[in-house]
Amino acid sequence: MSKVIDALNCKCPNCKEGNIFNSRGNVLLFNIPKMNANCPICHYKFERETGFFFGAMFVSYALAAAQMITSLVVFWLFIDLSPMRVFAIIAVIAVVLSTTNFKLSRSIWIYLFYKDKVG
Repeated sequence: MSKVIDALNCKCPNCKEGNIFNSRGNVLLFNIPKMNANCPICHYKFERETGFFFGAMFVSYALAAAQMITSLVVFWLFIDLSPMRVFAIIAVIAVVLSTTNFKLSRSIWIYLFYKDKVG
């Protein structure tokens, strides 16, 4: 369970202390979060090879789809808003959570391919 919490907090998978990202980013200013090339504490290299984070796009897609489906169920089925209002709410949620999805998808992708050093 601690690996899940560390991945959600975007901590280094090797030392669990260093941050994967050195800036938070801001969706309103169109700034994406800046990622460290290496862990500032243990110097673990996050990008294992060129194009490594291509697969993180699929994780980001899954996160966004889950958020949109959850919003659809809550606002249309439970709160009974009109379809156009639900669409507007989902669009706003997608934009607001885009930087969070970017960070989480890369962190999850790093943790998926991290192997503990034994011995």
